[in-house]
Amino acid sequence: MNNLVEATRGDHRSDGRFVLLVVDDDETVGAALVAQLADHRVRGHHFPHAAEALLAAGALQPDAAVVAAGLVTMSSTELVRLLARRAGIPTVVGVGDDDGGVAVAALKAGATACVRRPYRPEEVLPILRAIRPETAGALDPPIELGGLRVDPATFEVRLHGQAVALPMKEFRLLYFFMSHAERTVTREQLLAAVWGGVSDETSNTLTVHIKRLRRRLALDGEQTPMIVTVRGLGYRFVPAPAAASPTTS
Repeated sequence: MNNLVEATRGDHRSDGRFVLLVVDDDETVGAALVAQLADHRVRGHHFPHAAEALLAAGALQPDAAVVAAGLVTMSSTELVRLLARRAGIPTVVGVGDDDGGVAVAALKAGATACVRRPYRPEEVLPILRAIRPETAGALDPPIELGGLRVDPATFEVRLHGQAVALPMKEFRLLYFFMSHAERTVTREQLLAAVWGGVSDETSNTLTVHIKRLRRRLALDGEQTPMIVTVRGLGYRFVPAPAAASPTTS
């Protein structure tokens, strides 16, 4: 029961992380998923035994659970039913090539979705975002480039240590730019990422928002990042050059 005691110690929501219960008989597979998602602000708790997972679910009140198909310690379908229908915890089932029957039964028992196992973070994360859209930003890691840091969990922006207040749309624009630093991104990509699509109205709005974002990032006396217009293509985000290290004689 050591896993249970350790997992339920302290306030697991104090840092704003997405809390995930991982139930998998395979220690390697379950622990790997927890470790991989940690970089995306997911606080995962792996339990190889279904009974421990059920006890921990009450204490942790997780945002979601991932349950491997073909559990040895309990029927995966029964565990899904207990977590999803009785406890109201959105549950995703990890399935392999031979787990089609289990997948169908788990979905009927209340599973939200199925995902390939062994797990790949790029396949698990979109499902978690869809399960809890209001916490989706918390699943993205902070980015720091050239003295500029953005944190999607707190919506905090700092440039050379100085706080920069940004409205939500401009924050999302900046995070997208920084996620694609030094690469040309099209207007269509930006509109899809921030406004969900292209229209005449949003196209003009994008231009206005980028102008405002440029002004907010223009701090006097410091090298600042640039949003460069790439004529006929879109824009490119260029981080400020790193400060030179002092030399000693």
